[in-house]
Amino acid sequence: MGNFTELDMYLFGQATHYDIYKKMGAHPQTRRKKEGICFTLYAPHAAQVFVLGEFNNWDETSHEMERLEPKETGIYELFVPGLGCGSLYKYLIVTPDGRKLYKADPYANFAEVRPGTASRIVDIDNFKWTDEVWMKKRAAAKTMDEQPMSIYEVHPGSWMRHPGHQEDNGFYTYREFAKALCSYVKKMGYTHVELMGISEYPFDGSWGYQVTGYYAPTSRYGTPEDFAWLVNYFHKNNIGVILDWVPAHFPRDAHGLADFDGQALYEYADPRKGEHPDWGTKIFDYGNNQVKNFLIGSALLWVEHYHVDGLRVDAVASMLYLDYGKQDGQWVANKYGDNKNLEAIEFFKHINTLITGRNPGAVMIAEESTAWPKVTGSVEEEGLNFSLKWNMGWMHDFLDYMKLDPYFRKNNHNKMTFAMSYNESEKYILVLSHDEVVHLKCSMINKMPGNEEDKFANLKAGYGFMMGHPGKKLLFMGQEFAQLHEWTEKTELEWYLLDNPKHRQMQEYVKELLHLYRKYPSMYELDHKWDGFEWVNANDADRSIFSFIRKSKSGKDCMLFVCNFTPVAREDYRVGVPVGKTYKLILNSDDAKFGGSGEKRPASYKAKKEECDGRDYSFEYSLPPFGVAVFKFSY
Repeated sequence: MGNFTELDMYLFGQATHYDIYKKMGAHPQTRRKKEGICFTLYAPHAAQVFVLGEFNNWDETSHEMERLEPKETGIYELFVPGLGCGSLYKYLIVTPDGRKLYKADPYANFAEVRPGTASRIVDIDNFKWTDEVWMKKRAAAKTMDEQPMSIYEVHPGSWMRHPGHQEDNGFYTYREFAKALCSYVKKMGYTHVELMGISEYPFDGSWGYQVTGYYAPTSRYGTPEDFAWLVNYFHKNNIGVILDWVPAHFPRDAHGLADFDGQALYEYADPRKGEHPDWGTKIFDYGNNQVKNFLIGSALLWVEHYHVDGLRVDAVASMLYLDYGKQDGQWVANKYGDNKNLEAIEFFKHINTLITGRNPGAVMIAEESTAWPKVTGSVEEEGLNFSLKWNMGWMHDFLDYMKLDPYFRKNNHNKMTFAMSYNESEKYILVLSHDEVVHLKCSMINKMPGNEEDKFANLKAGYGFMMGHPGKKLLFMGQEFAQLHEWTEKTELEWYLLDNPKHRQMQEYVKELLHLYRKYPSMYELDHKWDGFEWVNANDADRSIFSFIRKSKSGKDCMLFVCNFTPVAREDYRVGVPVGKTYKLILNSDDAKFGGSGEKRPASYKAKKEECDGRDYSFEYSLPPFGVAVFKFSY
C-alpha cells in the first residue's frame, strides 16, 4: 500500500490535511519488512518526476516516481528501500514540453547549507520532549490576553558570534544560541523571544523573509533536532518562543516554489495577482486548496511538532489588499469590484481558528500596517481571528514624537495620546522592531534629539512611557542597551558598548522596567480594556508631561506613571490621584544606577485632599528633566 492514500488525497484537496507534513516530503518507512525512504511530491503539471541525490550519484533517470491514481490529483510517490537519513536529494521535474527543472523538496524538513540548494533526508521524530510543564501551563492559560508578554526580537545569526571564525561566519549553533540567549533574556526579564529567519532561506540579506523551505529550520545553525532542543530548552526555562512566518510571498529562486512544475502552481497564474512588483517575489494562490494546505501544514509543523508558542505573520496587509504596492493596471479587482483579496481573508479565518483552536495558549500575531477592521476580532463578527496585532500606528506616532526637539513637542502632544482612542478596537502589541533600525532610519538612540546626554535621557523617557502604555511589548535586540549603529545581519551586536557606563545603565533601566512589568498584573491583565487604564492628565501639552494609571482587576498594586518629555525640571509638580492613600515610588529614571542625578527622593508620598487634575486628592513630586516616575498604590 502506498504512503499517500485516497483519504489523504481527499483531505489535501479540501485544504484540511492537518498532518500533511508527515506525508509529503521524504520520510523513513518500512515496506514488506524493508526499511527505506518514501518520497511524496505534489506536481500536477509535470510529465515525469525523478528523484536524484547522493544515494544514486545524482543519476537523473534511475529513480522515477510513480504518479498515483487518480492521476489528476498530481501526487507522485517513490519508495527507495535501503536508503537512510543524511543523503542530499532533489527532484527532477520534466515538463510536457521537455524542459528539465531541478527543484528542492517544498516539504523537506532539512536543507543543504547555503549556497547549496538541495534538500536533505532527515527523521524529525526522534527528539524526546521534556517541556510538559510549560505546555500544560500554556494550555491552561488558553490565551495571552491577561498574561504578561514582553518579547525580545532576535536575529540568531547576528545576536552574538564566535570571535575569529570565518567558515560559518562564527554563527552560534542552535544549542549554543539557546543557552546564551536564554540566560540573557531571563536576566533581563523578557517573557518571550521572537526569532527571525528560522524557516530555510537562501539569501542572508533577506533576513529570512524570502523563504524556500517552509518545513525546515535553517541549516545555518544546525539540525532540526538541534532546533527542537532550542525550543525545549527555552520552555524548561519558562521562556516562550515565537517564530516569524511568511505566507505572503516567496522568492523566484530556480530551486524554489516559483513555476514549480513548469508553470504557476504555488503562485497565482495571472501575474497581476501572482507577483509583487516592488519586492520581485511571487504571491501564493490562496484560492488553491493544495497551496492553502501547504501553508497550513507549515504552520502546524512549527506549532505542533516543534512546540512553538506562536507565529508572527509577516506582511499581512500585502495579502489582504489586491492592489498592495501596485499601480493601476498591475492588479485585478475581486468579484465585487474592490481591492480585497477574498481568498486571503478566508485563509486567515481558517488558519487562525485552526491553530488557536487545536493549540490553546498558542498565538497568531499579525504584522498588519493598515486600519483593516477586526484583525483580532472573532470570525463570528467577521474578524480575521488573529490573537494579537502589531500596533504600527502607535509606533509611528511614538517615533515621530520622540524625534522632535523637546521645544516642538507641545504642538504634537496628541501623538502620544491618540493610540488610547482606538486601544479597544484590537488586541495590540507595541513594537519597536528591526524594521525601525535599518535602511538609514538610525538606531533607537540616534533617533533621539540633542547631545549625547539628552539622547540617553530621551530614550529612557520613551521606554518608560512605552512600558506603561497598554499593549503587549516587543523590543528588537540591541535597543535595550542603546546600540549606536543601525542593525546589520553581517556582524554581531555592539556588545563592547556595555563597557561604557551609559549603555550599561540603559540596559539596567530596561531590565528594571521589564521586571516591574512582569511582577504586577496591573501592567498587563487589562491591556485591551478601558477598565485597565485611566488618564490622570492627557492635556498637559505646554509642559509635555503625561500622567496615567494602570489598574489591576483586584484594585491592588495599581501603577501611576508620570513622564516628562522636556529637559525642564518641575520641582513642585502636583499630580491628581484617585484615592487619599500612600503612593510608593517604585521606579525613578533619575536614579544614579540608571545614569541619572541620583538626587534623593522620599520613598513614598501621602496624597492630600487638594484638588488637581479633576481629582479630590493630589501630591507634589519633584519631576526631573526627561524624568519618568512610577508609583504603586491600591484602591
